[in-house]
Amino acid sequence: MILRTRNTGGFTIENNAITGYDTFNGVKAFLYLEPEVKPDHVIVEGDNITLNTGSYPEVNRTSIILIFQSLANNILNIRYALSYISVEQAKKNLQNDIKTWDFNSLSDNGRRLWNSVLSKVEIEGGTENQRKVFYTSLYRCHERMIDITEDNRYYSAWSNNIESSNDTTFFTDDWVWDTYLALHPLQLILNPLQQDEKIASYIRMARQSGWMPTFPTVSGDNHAMNGNHSVAVILDAWNKGIRGFDLEEAYDHLKKTIFHETKLPWVKGNATWLDEFYDEKGYFPGLQKGEPETCPEVHSFEKRQSVAVTLASCYDDWCMAQIAKILNKENDYDFFFKRSLNYRNLFNKETGFYHPKDKDGNWIKPFDYRFDGGMGARDYYDENNGWTYIWQPYHALDDLIELMGGTEKFDKKLDQLFSESLGRSKWQYYATMPDATGNVGQFVMGNEPSMHIPYLYNLAGKPWKTQKRVRMLMDTWFRNDLMGVPGDEDGGGLSAFYVFSAMGFYPVTPGIPEYHIGSPLFNKIKIRLQNGNVFTVIAKNNSRFNKYIQAAKLNGNPLNRPVIIHNDIIQGGTLVLEMGEKPNYSWGLEK
Repeated sequence: MILRTRNTGGFTIENNAITGYDTFNGVKAFLYLEPEVKPDHVIVEGDNITLNTGSYPEVNRTSIILIFQSLANNILNIRYALSYISVEQAKKNLQNDIKTWDFNSLSDNGRRLWNSVLSKVEIEGGTENQRKVFYTSLYRCHERMIDITEDNRYYSAWSNNIESSNDTTFFTDDWVWDTYLALHPLQLILNPLQQDEKIASYIRMARQSGWMPTFPTVSGDNHAMNGNHSVAVILDAWNKGIRGFDLEEAYDHLKKTIFHETKLPWVKGNATWLDEFYDEKGYFPGLQKGEPETCPEVHSFEKRQSVAVTLASCYDDWCMAQIAKILNKENDYDFFFKRSLNYRNLFNKETGFYHPKDKDGNWIKPFDYRFDGGMGARDYYDENNGWTYIWQPYHALDDLIELMGGTEKFDKKLDQLFSESLGRSKWQYYATMPDATGNVGQFVMGNEPSMHIPYLYNLAGKPWKTQKRVRMLMDTWFRNDLMGVPGDEDGGGLSAFYVFSAMGFYPVTPGIPEYHIGSPLFNKIKIRLQNGNVFTVIAKNNSRFNKYIQAAKLNGNPLNRPVIIHNDIIQGGTLVLEMGEKPNYSWGLEK
């Protein structure tokens, strides 16, 4: 058996236990490990030191080799625990969590715990592969956030201290650019009490550091991607009945962060002249092709992402406006709501795309919406091209329909998205757009900004197209074979799309407590809620071919809207969908 520390740290061996720490991004992870039987020989190597027995001091970049010459049945049992507080706490964690050497007992207990978590959603029907994909997806939806509370204490990278949790769990590690769209809304249904604690954890991070984090990890705010979408997580939770956190304190931290921290992607720091430009002109300026960068703070690889930053900021400002309204801050509401309309400054009515402008207000031309912008289109967009970013921001979809010229043109643009060619050979396309995977035309199933798009046919008065597209996407790109999922899982962000869609509905706009109806994979889906209620979706005559809704009833009452609200779920009840092989063009047309 070989143990190694990768960074600054080392090991100590005493009384058959191995202790030590490793350091990652300035955070120490402490180890307490013990084998069931004592090793026959120990070799410690590092910094040209070789020792064979005894208790050893910490040695930088140390490796330890434990040699066991004879083992019963050639089985070696080892148990260990980690802590972000101390070696002593790691030992306590081990004693609290792993009280036996019996592997089968531990395995059985873990299976019971996971069955309890996953059985909150019970499904009937579908194929064996669909059921496996569903439950493995649901499992991955519990990957983020992470509880790092240890005996009512936790290490905070924001204060660089050991903090008291005051009997409230502390969560961190949230890839919020990926998770705010579907994962957080899913957990608001399945585990609302934990969502309360996760948001309270965000507020603690802001209180300790002075900034609301955008991408919190164990080692602090990673500040990845763009936008400050914790505001969407907070608004969505409040509008879905979560009340255990201080909304006004959260708002104050968010307001300070949005006003004073830069919007630049992957940059943690104060506002730059680009942010001042946004505040004055209402859009993030792009560079003309080949123009050298004029803002030294711009990340050398991630670039300005001028359109993506503008659209993200508009949605965040809309969320701020809604919170200001809840808190009766009328002036703030007016200010943020006006800024939430800034997307109009970049909508090119001649092309029907959000189009980059330079600092002088000129469209950047000529422009290829498929490939311009360098690697991942990052000069102007982010990981995806202009085709994906047409369908944002999430709060202004009705206005987008008007900007495009009405529902028919909106519908045709959606159709074109799913049929437009890649424009190059696959290897050339993916050399430029490596994150834009799971393509159907220019639609990208493997990246989070696309997940709501197939549900937008509901807004175009063509819900049968949503039903068709959603089924095709689930069958094609989420599979129980080597293909797996179509892109980067991103901490459960992508799996949450599948779980929602397989259950038959999806949250198009976090912050609005409603869900758009698609086409459930299973004959029956039963969601057991924390409040004791049960929400059930029944799809009668459901099959691979019978994917179109013919009629619907909610709690016995006819439903002709392709939307249900959050309270419909939380209060418990039954949604019954009559399924058929051909579209019912008249169902779901009520506003």
